[in-house]
Amino acid sequence: MSAQDQDTQAQDRALAAKGRMVSLVIVGTMVLWLLALWLGPKLGMPGRYAFLFDFAALAGLFWALVVSLQIRRARKDARGPE
Repeated sequence: MSAQDQDTQAQDRALAAKGRMVSLVIVGTMVLWLLALWLGPKLGMPGRYAFLFDFAALAGLFWALVVSLQIRRARKDARGPE
């Protein structure tokens, strides 16, 4: 196995790990958001806290979008010119 093949495999593993992290952030964000919005009224929290949970969820999903675009760009660059 050449050094270039090893480098390509290492880059593929790194991109796959990034993709798994993005998926975990998306799932975790949605679960926590739904849980917070379901438990909030049951615990008697004021409605203004809903905005806090909404903005936190938006921040997590925005981060996931940015990293997903980075992964897409890295894979496109790795394929080379077509």
